[in-house]
Amino acid sequence: MGFAKPISLRDASWLQGFAGLFIKPLRLQIAALCFRTGETGPEILLVSTRGTGRWILPKGWPEKDKPAFETAVIEAYEEAGVVGKAEMRSMGSFRSFKGLSNGLRMRTKVVVFKIRFEKQHENFPEFGQRKCIWVPLADALDMLDELSLRRFLRRNQHELV
Repeated sequence: MGFAKPISLRDASWLQGFAGLFIKPLRLQIAALCFRTGETGPEILLVSTRGTGRWILPKGWPEKDKPAFETAVIEAYEEAGVVGKAEMRSMGSFRSFKGLSNGLRMRTKVVVFKIRFEKQHENFPEFGQRKCIWVPLADALDMLDELSLRRFLRRNQHELV
């Protein structure tokens, strides 16, 4: 009777490939945290999702050949008509899920860039597909159902000045 020969890591490459079928990789999205000075303090922009109408930050997939902060500016304009000055460094990130048209949900890492509001166009690429609202941070926290985004905003509320 023989003994089984131990498998080296080099011989176990099939196992790593097999395990990859069960682990969903994180996908990267870029978000715009647009803010402005309101009557009672800072306000942030929320947009509704096209499918369920949930309130979120404008966000999207990275643009090819563009720095991430420029992608944030593009998303703010496309989804809400907002034009503003973006910071080149991100505020940080949070984990989320992206709902796909086939009903599946994909895990995402959302990197957030601050954009100081300058103006908002009445007509923009996704006009009529989304609602847009400017609200004080406290109200935004009540409107968001995504726990990780609420936590992110609470942690970074001091940066909205």
